[in-house]
Amino acid sequence: MKIGLVKEIKVHEYRVGLTPDCVDAYVRNGHTVYVEKNAGVGAGFEDSEYVESGGIIVEDKKKLFDDSDMIVKVKEPLPEEYDFFHEGQILYTYLHIAADKPQAQALLAKKVKAIAYETITSPEGGLPCLTPMSEIAGRLATQEGAKYLEKPFGGRGVLLGGVPGVKRGNVVIIGGGIVGLNACKMAVGLGANVTVLDISASRLAFYDDLFDSRVTTLFSNRTNLIKCIKEADLVIGAVLIPGAAAPKLISKEDLKLMKKNAVIVDVAIDQGGCFETSKATYHDNPTFVVNDVLHYCVANMPGAVSLTSTLALTATTLRHGLNIANKGLEKALADDKHLLNGLNTYDGKLTNEPVAISLDIPFEPVTF
Repeated sequence: MKIGLVKEIKVHEYRVGLTPDCVDAYVRNGHTVYVEKNAGVGAGFEDSEYVESGGIIVEDKKKLFDDSDMIVKVKEPLPEEYDFFHEGQILYTYLHIAADKPQAQALLAKKVKAIAYETITSPEGGLPCLTPMSEIAGRLATQEGAKYLEKPFGGRGVLLGGVPGVKRGNVVIIGGGIVGLNACKMAVGLGANVTVLDISASRLAFYDDLFDSRVTTLFSNRTNLIKCIKEADLVIGAVLIPGAAAPKLISKEDLKLMKKNAVIVDVAIDQGGCFETSKATYHDNPTFVVNDVLHYCVANMPGAVSLTSTLALTATTLRHGLNIANKGLEKALADDKHLLNGLNTYDGKLTNEPVAISLDIPFEPVTF
C-alpha cells in the first residue's frame, strides 16, 4: 500500500502522524511511505531521518494525496485540504466530526474511507488511540489552568497549592474519565483543593479509593454543579460521550455565579465543548473572557508538547495502521470489530451512529 504522511496545517499543531521508526515499520512490511517535506520538524524529526527509514520526501502536497492509498494525519483535515482527497482513499486520523458537519459532508461527498482514532475501541472497553492524548490533555489542563490563574494572564491571582496560612485554590473537575483522572493527579500534586463530579457511582468510588481524603467526589447533577462552580477558582471540563457532541453543562448565565477572573479549561472542545460559551481557540491566542470568566479552549492542547504527544500517539496507532496496510481496509475491518468502530465514513455513508445522531445525518451501517 502507498501511505502518505501529511504535514499538519492547523495553527500551532506540531505533532506528526508517523515517526521515522513508524515509517521503518511500514517499509519493512513492504509498503511505500511518502512523507511531505518538513512533516515531522515540529515534533523534532528531520526529513533526513525519514529518508534513512525508507521514506520518500514529497514537496507537492497534492501529488502526495494523488499518489497515496492511505493518508495518515494527527488532526482532522481542514477545508483547504478537502479537495486533495479522492474517492476510495483511506484517511486515518483524529476526526471529531460530531462537532464539524462541514468536514463530515466533505468526507461523504468525496467518498473517503475515514477511520477516526477517537472511536476505535479495545476489548477492555476503552478508547486506546484517544487515551494517550486524553492523559496529556488532562495533565495540561491543570498546568494551563494554574498558569492562567496568575494575574498577568488575566486570572484571579491564585496559587493553587496556597501557602501556610492561606487557603488553597479550588479546582472543580467535571467528568471522571481519563482526562479528569489526569487533571486530578496534577491538581492533587500541586496541593489544590479538588472536587470531581461524575455520573457514575463506581467511578466516584474509584477516585475515593485512589485519592482517599485528598479529593471530594460528588454526583454530577445540576445542584452540585452550581454549588461547585460558585466556589471554584479553576473549572476543568472533561466530559466525553464517545463519538458524540459533548453536552452543554454550564450556561452563559451560570458564569455570573462564578468568581470574577476564575478560569475555565474546556478539554471537551474537540467535541463542541461542555460549556455553552466555549469556542475553539489556538495556542497563539488561547483565551477569551465571557461574564468575567477566563476561558481556555485550545482544541489541540497536546500539540504544545509535540514530541511527547507524537511518541505516545504513534505507539497506539501504528498497530492498526499496519493492519490496514497489510490486509487492506475491508479485510482489517472484517477481522477486528474494534477497528470497525473507528470507521466514521465509507463510500458516502456515515457509519458511526453517535456521530450520525449528533450531526442529524442518516446512520448507514456497513458490514464486511
